[in-house]
Formats: sequence, C-alpha cells, structure tokens
Amino acid sequence: MFPLINTTSVLPNYKVNKYYDLVTSFYEYGWGESFHFAPRWKGESLREGIKRHEHFLALQLALKPGQKVLDVGCGIGGPLREIARFSLTSVTGLNNNEYQISRGKELNRIAGVDKTCDFVKADFMKMPFSDNKFDAVYAIEATCHAPDAHGCYKEIYRVLKPGQSFAAYEWCMTDAYDPQNKEHQHIKAEIEIGNGLPDIRTTKQCLEALKQAGFEIIMEKDMAQDSPIPWFLSLDPNHYSLSNFRVTGIGRLITRNLVKFLEYVKIAPQGSQRVQKFLEQAADGLLEGGRKEIFTAMYFFLARKPETENQ
Repeated sequence: MFPLINTTSVLPNYKVNKYYDLVTSFYEYGWGESFHFAPRWKGESLREGIKRHEHFLALQLALKPGQKVLDVGCGIGGPLREIARFSLTSVTGLNNNEYQISRGKELNRIAGVDKTCDFVKADFMKMPFSDNKFDAVYAIEATCHAPDAHGCYKEIYRVLKPGQSFAAYEWCMTDAYDPQNKEHQHIKAEIEIGNGLPDIRTTKQCLEALKQAGFEIIMEKDMAQDSPIPWFLSLDPNHYSLSNFRVTGIGRLITRNLVKFLEYVKIAPQGSQRVQKFLEQAADGLLEGGRKEIFTAMYFFLARKPETENQ
C-alpha cells in the first residue's frame, strides 16, 4: 500500500529518499508496521484485520516450518515478521529503499526474528537470486508498482522452486470499471497519480500475465467482496476512529500544518507540502474507487509453478 510517488517532478532527486524516510515514519505511526489494507469483520480492529489477512495468505501458501520464503516489496517488514512467526519460516524481504530496510532490520531485532529473517536491497524486476531458490513467494499490494506485470511475475517464477506457489494481493480495476466512463477515468487517474502507479491493471490482465509467465492459477478472488466492513473505511474522512484519525478532516489539517512546519524548519525537504497533497489525492481516489466497486486493493490469487517446464 505504501505510495511510491513519482517525486522526480516534485522533489530534487537527492532529497527523494529523505522525504520517503519521513513518510515511512508517518505511515508507521498511523498504520502500524504493515502498510496495506484488509477485509474486516464487525468488531474487528484494523490491525486485527491486517493480521488475519496476512495469516490467510500464509495458510493458502501452506507454509511449513523452516521453509525459505520471499516477500516481494516488503516495506519495513510488518507482514514479513507476522508471517515468519505465524508459520515458523525464514522470510527474506525485497525492497529498494535503504531507510525502510534499516528500519525493518531494527524491528526484526526487536521482534526476535533477526536470525531467521533478513532484507535484500534490489529491484523486483531484476532480483539478485539464483533460479529455484525459494519455497514460496508472496507480494502484498506491491507488484502493482511494476511497470510490466509479465516481467515481474516471470522474475518471481524464476526464483521460485518448481512445484511451489506464489500468492499475492494486487491492486486492480474490477469488472465494474468502464474505461469509457469519465468519472471512472478520473478516479483511476487519482489513484495512479497519487500513488505513483503505472496504468492500473484489471484482474483479467493480472491473470493473463501470470499465465504468460508460466504459472498455473490455483485460486483467484476479490477479497473485498465478502468483507462485512469495507476495506476503504479507514480512508473515509467522515468515519472517526483512533486508527483513521489522520485521514479525518481534522487529522488532515493537523498533518498539513505539521508538514508545513517541518518543511519550514528544513526537517522535511522543500516540496513536501505538495507531495502531501498527492497523498490526500491518493486517499480520495482509493475511497471513491472502493465505494463504486471499480477498484480493489485486495485481488487475491494463488499460482503454482509446475514441477516441470512443459507440464
């Protein structure tokens, strides 16, 4: 979920990483260690729903103690730690941001998983791993940032052992999305611009890219459809709870003034206020896309790499 905004037109290149250091800390404060959405039951907190969402993925992968697992686009490693403890596996997190990796290593040490879990700084379009290395691979709201879904899935296919599985939650446009509808186009553009995404793929395009990469589709489902509490409720400025205070009208006002102050005293780089507006735009697009059911942040699929290439 963490927004990798195209900041090159907003911030000087040498300040981009410094800004993401600030944003990462902000999201950790407001969202916890797992930067993603989740379906929720009534009476279930956002953080409880997030944990259950991660456990569901681990269960679908049928993880076994001692297996080596890859988290593609791991952020600061919230899901990595939760899944490692839940399944007793060793998880490697792949990330291209140095600050997030250093923060993740610190949190691994605090959680006591630093001996079995680690991080690798690399681009998930070109992974520095040998073929057939991992017993399982997963991605949570991360590979939507890939410029080429087929290329990304093909690289995941390469590092996954034959007969093993890849599971993901993808950001997708649903079947309800009408590319000719002006309002739908506007909502899609808000999500893309605000989150620095390439053209958001449809669920059908994701499945086709998986098949082209060589995977067999075992299961696919939009997890948003059966959620008693909408996944996007945490973004609704009219819904107040401690977990979504930062997106309420008052929360946004406080955040704007905080970023303005941090920029004024030169803790935050120049241009941070403008990027904050992109973040709010992203939230508005996600909220409307979810309400109209034209966008989902949790299209789940489980795909298997055949035992043999010609299977």
